[in-house]
Amino acid sequence: MMKVCVVTGGTRGIGFETVKAFLKEGYRVVLYGSRQETVQKALTELNDPNVSGKWTKLTDVEKMKEDFKAIVDEFGSLDVLINNAGISDATPFEKYSEEHFDKVMDLNIKAPFACSLAALDFMKEQGGGVILNTSSMVGTYGQPSGVAYPTSKFAVNGFTKSLARELGKYNIRVNAVAPGITETDMVKALPKEMIEPLIKMIPLRRVGEPQDIANAFVFLASDAAKYITGAILPVDGGQVQ
Repeated sequence: MMKVCVVTGGTRGIGFETVKAFLKEGYRVVLYGSRQETVQKALTELNDPNVSGKWTKLTDVEKMKEDFKAIVDEFGSLDVLINNAGISDATPFEKYSEEHFDKVMDLNIKAPFACSLAALDFMKEQGGGVILNTSSMVGTYGQPSGVAYPTSKFAVNGFTKSLARELGKYNIRVNAVAPGITETDMVKALPKEMIEPLIKMIPLRRVGEPQDIANAFVFLASDAAKYITGAILPVDGGQVQ
């Protein structure tokens, strides 16, 4: 029976490459996006019979439980959950509204909480599973603007480490990947004069590719990492020391 992987934020960037990587590894993949049209576009581009998509509200525990039950009923298990959906932010602190701060925290923290809680009973019943979260290098040392984003990633790190301690007794491993500067659409749009000084700060002298992050997720989900839990794996070219 094929293993089953759920990837939130799976329609573009790191999430989309992660979906492709798990399909290549022989998984049945269910990707989540924010809207039906973005999900359908991703599915059309992937053109693979072993992938399907949903656009359920990720912060709704009961709806996610319903989704995961349907996935388990149809495919037989829920082996890997990758909490990748999130919002980056660069808003100056004095420009923040309470609503904007809540929006970032909602998707970046509450969604991993809700999805992990929804997956828990199914993983316990099947004797184990893997929960992987997307952190960030700014979850180690912060950033000069957009305080909600690093705050949320510090929280993701604490969530990961604490959940690993709590769920280990159920054979559920919980880890996170902390990407550095990665060539997503946002980074590609940066002017050359902005990106070149950033590259000089990276020991490997290049920005990361989404595939670099996807490969880290594949490793942490695999039996090669079966004794790893509670780790925050930096994939940043050596930038965070």
